[in-house]
Amino acid sequence: MGTVTVHGSAAGFAQEIVAARHRLVGDEPVSAGGTDTGPGPYDFLLAALGSCISMTVAMYARRKRWPLDAVTVRLRYSRIHATDCEDCETTHGLLDQIDVAVELTGGLSEEQHLRLLEIADRCPVHRTLTSEIHIQTHSSHAMRESAPDEVTSHNRP
Repeated sequence: MGTVTVHGSAAGFAQEIVAARHRLVGDEPVSAGGTDTGPGPYDFLLAALGSCISMTVAMYARRKRWPLDAVTVRLRYSRIHATDCEDCETTHGLLDQIDVAVELTGGLSEEQHLRLLEIADRCPVHRTLTSEIHIQTHSSHAMRESAPDEVTSHNRP
């Protein structure tokens, strides 16, 4: 995995995103003050998770030589009250929730179908999002002038 570079003017929300040889545009919808020239940050987050789930499930089925023809993943992000989540450790405030619906097309048995749904929750992006994440934010100016162990970092929730 390489570095992703995101650049935007301070005048608005539109962002130029470069990931390897790929160029993308991110933005916010007009209703949020953007110009709607591209997906928003949470759209990219959902796309990362959805594409990882689809790739992982398809790869597993190919390796097993199971009759999977296609995978469609639909995702929705929302915030819910902690009291509405029976399986969550947090008991107060709001929680981030991602609802994932996986559609598997092909002549799969019920057992194969259930196994592929289990595999969906094991994709690398899912594992990253459900593990402890340590994000280091620092000035790129400081990064150029300091050795990596001298850069000041901050944990972000």
